[in-house]
This record gives sequence, structure tokens and C-alpha cells, in this order.
Amino acid sequence: MDTEKQPNVVFIMSDDHAAHAMSCYDSRINTTPNLDRIANEGMRFDNCFCTNSICAPSRATILTGLYNHKNGVKTLGDTFDNKQNTIQKLLRENGYQTALIGKWHLGHGPNHDPIDFDYWHVFPGQGDYHDPMMIEMGEEKQMKGYATDLVTDMSMKWIEERDKDKPFMLMCHHKAPHRPWDPDEKHMHLYEDVDIPEPETFHDDYSGKASAAKEAKMRIDRDLLKRDVKEDPPAGLTDRELKSWYYQRYIKDYLRCVASIDDNVGRLLDFLDDEGIADNTIVVYTSDQGFFLGDHGWYDKRFMYEESLRMPFIVRYPNVIKPGTVTEDFALNVDFPETFLDFAGIEIPEIMQGRSLRPVMEGNTPEDWQDSMYYRYWEHLSKEHRVQAHYGIRTKDYKLIYYYGEALGNKDAMDEPRTPEWELFDLRKDPYEMNNVYHDPEYEDEIRLLKKELYRLKEKVGDKE
Repeated sequence: MDTEKQPNVVFIMSDDHAAHAMSCYDSRINTTPNLDRIANEGMRFDNCFCTNSICAPSRATILTGLYNHKNGVKTLGDTFDNKQNTIQKLLRENGYQTALIGKWHLGHGPNHDPIDFDYWHVFPGQGDYHDPMMIEMGEEKQMKGYATDLVTDMSMKWIEERDKDKPFMLMCHHKAPHRPWDPDEKHMHLYEDVDIPEPETFHDDYSGKASAAKEAKMRIDRDLLKRDVKEDPPAGLTDRELKSWYYQRYIKDYLRCVASIDDNVGRLLDFLDDEGIADNTIVVYTSDQGFFLGDHGWYDKRFMYEESLRMPFIVRYPNVIKPGTVTEDFALNVDFPETFLDFAGIEIPEIMQGRSLRPVMEGNTPEDWQDSMYYRYWEHLSKEHRVQAHYGIRTKDYKLIYYYGEALGNKDAMDEPRTPEWELFDLRKDPYEMNNVYHDPEYEDEIRLLKKELYRLKEKVGDKE
């Protein structure tokens, strides 16, 4: 191991930030100049996916390099066993300083608090945007200020005070733009005088889709609360006008929260420059999953549909990554810890289920690189959002989803069986996933091949339920 060349890692993760709300991903609705800077000076992954589109499970996967049936966090109701092998533990054992600041969201208490970090300062649960309570190394502290600013301030302070003779990994985890969408004063009036464009699928009526789409409680025009939009709608609106009114209220506050993240990422990038460590620091920006921004008429995530499945993933490492590069090679959240270990020259444990993205970042994608991925959402018909449990496979051209209609041992799921259903989307012809072609005879051969690959992947990752 050549410790002189071990890179620092600054891993910036937001919560529920969809890639299509970033201008480096061709957003139609906002600009993110500081996030774009990471992409322009590094690499943008256009096919980065989560293996379970919900907060705590994705975070557990990112720490362990394990799918959720292996790391034990399949739903929001599962707490994280902190005695597991994690990226911070392995780095720390090999001379790295480690810190976690911001959102943890994996439970609290002796067996669930963050461990193997030299320093941690986190929100309890979801945390608050304004004047949040936080927990610093086990001690509750009342903070003053806006959550996104505070997390950035504390991150810079920790980097400034670190042992400069050791490499470090900082996990800078923002609460934003998670619901409820409470912007700071600086961005409170952003977009006030403009109408944000509605997505192409805004008026999806779910015809032809599985019943899961119709049953889900995530609709912009029906399921948002007054807490989400801050005021009652004006009287006399038609149904379509009312839906548009709700969308504008929702999306503007969401994008205002994103704008604060972008500003703070810019502050952090400038700070790394000022510290003189930018060249030997891997900077990652991602989110724990995607999010529906009115797509299919929804907010929230959970489904295997593209807007929820896809994660933003941009990486800058000047010593290795060619500026302004874009890759369509598949990347998964289960690959993240293996990647950092690889760059640090630390052996990747055999138990980890992902694969280092380093060769992709270096422009040398192996011939046997993954071209299909396995997904599973376990939380069957949760009380609030009512999304059916499902698993599936995505390839470059197709997506096959199986709603299996039962809880399968998930203690937090509703005991409400549903008739199993399949969906197939031809992503070449139907990138917005509006037309379920599972019952089209033309796709019989493709379905057979996709099912074979689905169950091969299911077995490969050890998902036996």
C-alpha cells in the first residue's frame, strides 16, 4: 500500500435529489452550477442506480457494499447493526481519518449509532431544516441555523482541524431536499415569478400498468398535505388547474432546497482549493436514490421506474479522471465502498457484493462489465405511500418488474395480499415507461430471456425470499 498516494474522499450525499433536477443531467427545471463543476471537472455517470429506492436501505448498502437482505435494512423500520463491516471501519483500520456529518437515518442507540468514525455529528431521524437538534458523538446539541449550511460549516471545520499527515474520508450527508421542503431565507423567493415546466408524464393515467401504480398514494393532485404546500389552493380551479397549482407549490420549494445544496457544494469545493488538497481528493456527489418530480403525476420514490431508480453520481479526482467525461456504464450504490477501497489500495472483502468503479473512472471499462442490475423494494403497502413490494431487472434496453403481492416476512409491511403482476418496458421505444408491453406477444422471447437473467441475478446476490 502506497500511503503517500492514498486519496482523500469527500462523499457528499443529499436525500431524494433526482438527477433530472441537476443541469449537468440536462434538467429542464433548474440550474446547478456548482454541482455541474464536479461533472465538468470529472465524470458523470448516466446509468447509476440504487438497489432499493428508499432512504435507510440505500444508506446501509452504501456503507456495507451489501444488498439489503444481507445488511439487514430492507425497510425504513429496520435499524442498522453497526457491528457490520463498513467502509469507514476498513478505511480507519488502514490509517484513514473518518467523519460523518449530517444525516445518518439508520437508528440510534448503542448498537445503531455511527461507529468507526473518528467524529460524527448527525441529525436524529430525519432532522429539521431550521435550528435542528443534532447528536455530536452521542451528546444532543441544539443548533442554530439552516441544516444545509450547518452540515457544510461543520464539514469544513473538521477538514481544517484534521491530522494533515493522514488521508481522510468525510461523509457530508445533507438532509435536503427531503420532505417537508422548507427552503432557507436566501432562496425563499427563487422561482417566484416563473412557471416550472411540467414533466412529459405529468398526466399519466396508469392505463395498462400494474395495479400498483394506480394504488400508490403519491399523487401530486391528491396526496400532498397542506404542510407540503403551505396554503390552501384558490377556489374555482378545474381539476387540471388544481393539479398544476399543487405541482408549482411543491416543485418550487423542492428546487429551492436544491439551490441551497448547490451553493454549499460550491463553498466546499472552494474550501478544498484553499486547503490545497483538491488534486488528491476524490469528490463524489450523489443522492440516496432518485425522486419523482411530478413524473407520472407523483412525488416520492420507491418504484423501480426510472426517475426513482436512477441516482445522480458525479465524481471528480483530478489525478485520475479525465475532465468532462460521461459514461453510460452501469454503476450501483452497492459498488461505492468497493470503489473507495480500491483507490485507497485496501483489499476489498470477499463478502462485499459490488464491484469497484475505478476502471470505469479511469476509462478502462472491463469487457465483462455488468449490463443488467437487480432491484428489490421490500416495504409492501406501507401505511403512507401504499406501494406494493416488487423486484425486477433493468438492462440497457428493457425493464422487467414483478409485483409479487405479499409481505414475505417483512414485519413492517401490511398483511394485504395482492394478485401478482408483471410489467415490461421497452426503454428504447418507451423511455418514459408509459406502455407496459408484458402481454404483447412480440416480446415473448425477450421476456423469457429477461426472466432467466432476473433469477440468475437474484440467486447471485443471495436473495432467497
